[in-house]
Amino acid sequence: MGERILAKQPMLKFVTLGKEMPEKREADQRKEDFAEIYGDYAREKAAEQAGRCSQCGVPYCQSHCPLHNNIPDWLKLTAEGRLREAFELSQATNTFPEICGRICPQDRLCEGNCVIEKSGHGTVTIGSVEKYITDTAWDEGWVLPIAPATERPESVGIIGAGPGGLASADMLRRAGLQVTIYDRYDRAGGLMVYGIPGFKLEKDVVMRRNKLLADGGVTFELNCDVGQDITLEEIREEHDFVVIATGVYKSRELPGPGAGSAGIIRAIDYLTASNRKSFGDNVPSFDNGELDARGKRVVVIGGGDTAMDCVRTAIRQDAISVKCLYRRDRANMPGSQREVQNAEEEGVEFVWLSAPRGFDAAPDRVTGVMVQKMRLGTPDATGRQSPEVIENADYIEGADMVIKALGFEPEDLPTLWGMPELEVTRWGTIKTDFRTHETALPNVFAVGDIVRGASLVVWAIRDGREAAEAILERVMMGQTVAAE
Repeated sequence: MGERILAKQPMLKFVTLGKEMPEKREADQRKEDFAEIYGDYAREKAAEQAGRCSQCGVPYCQSHCPLHNNIPDWLKLTAEGRLREAFELSQATNTFPEICGRICPQDRLCEGNCVIEKSGHGTVTIGSVEKYITDTAWDEGWVLPIAPATERPESVGIIGAGPGGLASADMLRRAGLQVTIYDRYDRAGGLMVYGIPGFKLEKDVVMRRNKLLADGGVTFELNCDVGQDITLEEIREEHDFVVIATGVYKSRELPGPGAGSAGIIRAIDYLTASNRKSFGDNVPSFDNGELDARGKRVVVIGGGDTAMDCVRTAIRQDAISVKCLYRRDRANMPGSQREVQNAEEEGVEFVWLSAPRGFDAAPDRVTGVMVQKMRLGTPDATGRQSPEVIENADYIEGADMVIKALGFEPEDLPTLWGMPELEVTRWGTIKTDFRTHETALPNVFAVGDIVRGASLVVWAIRDGREAAEAILERVMMGQTVAAE
């Protein structure tokens, strides 16, 4: 009797059905191009995999999602074939679900905390189902431009067209506010366009969102460098509210002998050049070979997701060899384990417990990395083991190109923008109210990496949405006061 009841309902299939990801292209095939490596679920397969959800009373997947997406609910709707409702529920808490479904480190967030994963049944493929739901919505024409019920006179200037700024713009425009986004680059999207490679996030996925915002009335002022082409004070005079969402682009430097040699490059420059080529742009520094890995021995230094993007890009550019140096071991690296696996399948060699102390050069171009071997010592205050140098174990790792993927730091915005009143923390990030995201400047808010430090796209989306909510609350309060 119990088995017949279980067969009739679409959920709890994890007891009889195993985890199955969308088909992944073979490594030899996918490393020949920059297309995404995963295919799409068929409708039946998406429903089947969504139906593995246990619908647990305390959904840890939802609580560990920065956006607190209603994951169990839209999984159930997908299992029942109610895809439009699933999309609408997903869109209610996430401005860009099809982007998060592609690039979020689900193994560290929702899927990594799935109850059935903890019980040994294999996680529900939350990210792949999320991607499927919204891609289907685009195909079916369910994703429509913003059409506010009422236009409002209040205006908001947003500095930065990355995920935080775009998320704020979306919510504010839906409420009828007038929104202008200022960005230094020629395309909106920030690191989603110029930082993340196409094999993780094809660029048309971002560009169609940008077009949707523009069609909904958001104004984009591109090639506009705040501090050079326009001042922060001028933006404040133009708008009732300002949201700073610049991200962090200043690369951490790597000291040591030979650190200034040619062939040692920043990850952001390398990835931007590659992504610009995918758009068909003219990129002299790529065309002259400086930022092209073809025919070179490439060493990437770092263990985060940016390092994974670099090593997998170098493979696709036909590097002779690609190695990744990281000072801790595999279990302690900050990047996604799924990305490490993908990189290894494609031919990347990971050199664990290794750190650079300098560079060989002949005469002024890098020829190798001076590597110190490490071991893990006592845990630090966070419980993470600190790396220690093993004496007399140094060696030279040959290299023609070294890519520094050591993370990013904030630019000195108060100085660059001539606004010393803009308070920053001791790390250089903008200081904000943790609830409203308002800065020391009245009606000026800040979100994303410029507040958190280098972090995930999903956190920037959350911040952008929260700042928009705070602005809308203030607008409504002003309306109430005026009415009285």
